[in-house]
Amino acid sequence: MIFSRRVFAFFLFAALLPTAAWSQAAADYKSALVIDAATGRTLFEDNADFVNPPASITKLMTFLIVHDRIQSGALRLQSPVPVSAASSKIGGTQVWLKQGETFPIEEMLYALLVQSANDCAHALAVAVAGSPAAFVDLMNARARELGLTQTTFRSPHGLPPSNRVVAEGDLTTARDLAKLSRHLLQHTDILKYTSVKERLFRAGAASGEIAMRNHNHLLNRVDGVDGLKTGYTRGAGFCLAATAERHGRRVIAVVMGSPSSKGRDLKVAELIERGFASLPPPESPLTVAPLDQAAPVIAPAPETEDTSPPVIKFSIPSR
Repeated sequence: MIFSRRVFAFFLFAALLPTAAWSQAAADYKSALVIDAATGRTLFEDNADFVNPPASITKLMTFLIVHDRIQSGALRLQSPVPVSAASSKIGGTQVWLKQGETFPIEEMLYALLVQSANDCAHALAVAVAGSPAAFVDLMNARARELGLTQTTFRSPHGLPPSNRVVAEGDLTTARDLAKLSRHLLQHTDILKYTSVKERLFRAGAASGEIAMRNHNHLLNRVDGVDGLKTGYTRGAGFCLAATAERHGRRVIAVVMGSPSSKGRDLKVAELIERGFASLPPPESPLTVAPLDQAAPVIAPAPETEDTSPPVIKFSIPSR
């Protein structure tokens, strides 16, 4: 398995913690859930129905709405997305879109999921639905279709409302985010975007070229991790919906409300390991000889008399 030094240090430190201290370390988040991506079976959960802002993990639903329109034929990956004055003034993480610029949907999706660009989320919402409010209606309708019973979207990007009232912003749970992530993995090509570590935006432009870096620090550090999305606001804490694939098996791990990005990443790395340990071992592939090649005949070994003295195995009881 491939681990970062930080992940290895976490497990070494955790192994030395007394039980009481470990309980405190394990509570270093508001909610957590791990599921088997193939079946949806819960492998671990802790307060998984706690309602919390998802921050930029909201962009997973933004991606799904755009993907749905592409699948229906209403849009294409190369369809142009014009940048309005409103899109160019969105705060937070962005690629600094300029009014009057135009980019294909595909480039906007890379910026949405690699850079977590809020300005691209706004521009995509306007391009798809005419306005962010109409786009949010599509998001909530899709959430109901997927059975996300404790989810309410109020933006295409996950930024908090201007009044900073948490209850008036985007809200969801770890369980709902795991359901959404599983649907995306089964029905879209989202890993094409979320597995990208680095990518240029405005590549080759005379000015304004942006070197985008994925905010998911587990990519290339924890074996098999190839998605999905991070999120952070002061009200939400540090959140991550992650997925990893090993030997044909895949798990989804969600942590919400961690007080630090390092703590969140280490917890998700631990939960991924716990998830795979809870799955049945992968089946060994059968080796079948070609039809035109006879299988070798192996003669049985001759029987010999064992004249060695018997060996008695025992262990010393612990005190």
